[in-house]
Amino acid sequence: MRKESLTPSHPDQQVLPQDKGILLARKPALRFSPTAWAKLVFFGDFGNTEIGGFAITPPDDLLFIKDFITVKQNASFVSSSFNDEAVADYFEAQVDAGRKPEQFARIWLHTHPGMCPHPSETDEETFQRVFGHCEWTVMFILGRQGKTYARLRFSVGPGVEFEIPVRVDYRPPFSSSDHEAWKAEYKSNIIQKTSPQSFLFGDNIPTQQDFKHGRHSYLDDRAEDLQASEPLDCRITPEDGCADFDPWEYFQEDEPWD
Repeated sequence: MRKESLTPSHPDQQVLPQDKGILLARKPALRFSPTAWAKLVFFGDFGNTEIGGFAITPPDDLLFIKDFITVKQNASFVSSSFNDEAVADYFEAQVDAGRKPEQFARIWLHTHPGMCPHPSETDEETFQRVFGHCEWTVMFILGRQGKTYARLRFSVGPGVEFEIPVRVDYRPPFSSSDHEAWKAEYKSNIIQKTSPQSFLFGDNIPTQQDFKHGRHSYLDDRAEDLQASEPLDCRITPEDGCADFDPWEYFQEDEPWD
């Protein structure tokens, strides 16, 4: 082990006193720069779909996210699917910028348009299929109202994975927000496949006049279907903090959908 690796690079690390050759993590955390965090929250709140992207990290601090980058993707409020060509272009651009894969392709960030941040079955399948071959990787999910979920997985050796805390780190220098640039990136990369209304109502999306005149029987029918179906966004159990999940929260926005 190189001598310099024995010196903790930030307060989340410590060297065991009984063995100076072992460097352990003390409460390892996924850390965001304020700018990266602001951009992720902006993307999550801008629309009503899931948004996916990659984290950019420094070469010597791989759990510190200094930027959040999206690629062209088809998005609905229950999933997002990256365009293969866009991902290839992203990888090429990052390599041309002098970054290694562990700096730009190991932390998968995405948002949930509801408050529950816990991974869905689709999230778990994607995490295994796309990132299962990596030596290590992180799945991070941001729900509404700042609720988060992060899981670190090591595939080498016996393999291990565990949830890690999330925080915003104000110590390193950070740049200001740029809403206009973020809005342009969102409109360029996020292609909404299905609106929440069409997911629930199909082709019979109710109008304001329908509700005014009481013509919403199909709404009642769809509500019964939802109650009888599996959870839309996460596995609801009392211990995971999502027992209050309500699919109708998607209709609590102040502004109408475009």
